[in-house]
Amino acid sequence: MNPRLDYYSASPKAMKAMIAMEALTSSLGIEPALLHLVKIRASQLNGCAFCTDMHSVDARRLGETDRRLYSIVVWRDSNFFNPRERAALTWTEAVTLLAESHVPDDVYEQARTQFSEAELVDLTLAVTTINSWNRLAVSFRQSPSA
Repeated sequence: MNPRLDYYSASPKAMKAMIAMEALTSSLGIEPALLHLVKIRASQLNGCAFCTDMHSVDARRLGETDRRLYSIVVWRDSNFFNPRERAALTWTEAVTLLAESHVPDDVYEQARTQFSEAELVDLTLAVTTINSWNRLAVSFRQSPSA
């Protein structure tokens, strides 16, 4: 797959804002390992090979196991994830697939059992940011390097 354009050079001002948003989400209260799980799951749902690869590599650097990484796509059928991670993955799916479910009340209630109000806002911002990155990478055909 050939890239369509380099969005960094095509619109540096827009990319500066995206980078600032990414930096902000990384500095909020959600633990980095959990952020990578969320970013991987959203990227899987969006079909973004570039971001799935990048965040899997980053997660491994933080000590994430291959076994858990391979299981993110089927996390509901795995016992590898704790209640907080499961709530974050459920929330990630609902926010990413917003048009399908409009984030049901039961998903919100599950997330609220594991996250404070501030953390839930922070998590939502992280999900929306990775969704934006996915849309850039998929639309302009950015792929992982071999």
